[in-house]
Amino acid sequence: MRPIRLLLCDDELLAIQRLQDLLERIEGVEVVGTAASGTAALADIAALAPDAVLLDIEMPALDGFDVVEELARSGDAAPLIIFVTAYPHFAASAFETGATDFLTKPIRLGRLQTALDRIRRSIEDRSARSRLQDLAGQLDALRRERAGEVTERRHIWVQRRGETVRVDLDRVDWVAAEGEYVRLHLGDANYLHRESLTAILELLDTQRYTRIHRSCIVNRDRIASVRRLPTGSYQLTTDTGNRLPVGRSYRRVVREMIANGRMPEC
Repeated sequence: MRPIRLLLCDDELLAIQRLQDLLERIEGVEVVGTAASGTAALADIAALAPDAVLLDIEMPALDGFDVVEELARSGDAAPLIIFVTAYPHFAASAFETGATDFLTKPIRLGRLQTALDRIRRSIEDRSARSRLQDLAGQLDALRRERAGEVTERRHIWVQRRGETVRVDLDRVDWVAAEGEYVRLHLGDANYLHRESLTAILELLDTQRYTRIHRSCIVNRDRIASVRRLPTGSYQLTTDTGNRLPVGRSYRRVVREMIANGRMPEC
């Protein structure tokens, strides 16, 4: 079994040494490099292509969250991320960025082992996803052909309790991902449909629908209010009272909508 290739990033030398000591006691891992800053981590990630990075959140200049944002902006293949911090209240924000795990200092051996087990499972999932993406790439041409038809016919048919129901996509309030499915919410009704959130977004009117989280799309016309949370993130409330999270990567979208006067902030 190929070892997990790790990059360690922390501006405290003692923290890196402690991590290395712990990792020497775990089989199937290889530390390919260490970085003492977020900037150095980005350079090492590009040069070493580690499977995963144990990334300290609190660092001067470029912190752990900034590193993740830079990786997301680059569009290149990114390693899996395990955040490390002395402040457990960062956990919610950390997972929001898509981190595989979150470790609190001082790190214990058993907890580190659990995090690395998750990394190994994620690597295996990535391999499966890569094969699926290759397959999906062959469908792009068909999707483009279908797009012309969709603009004329903005509805889908979904299965519900033994019947096939037509759902008018222009009436959808918001959409939530549920595994390999999406749940379409229309007023008091909701429909489970086997489709990816990305594929559904392609069918929706982009002038009215916005992705606000990796697992959520909202109809902007149905937003009643937006609240700024203590974590710095946002929470949207629809006119039917549903509270929807805004992912860290989508805060800019919300700020732009507020700046353009398209919705009120509480």
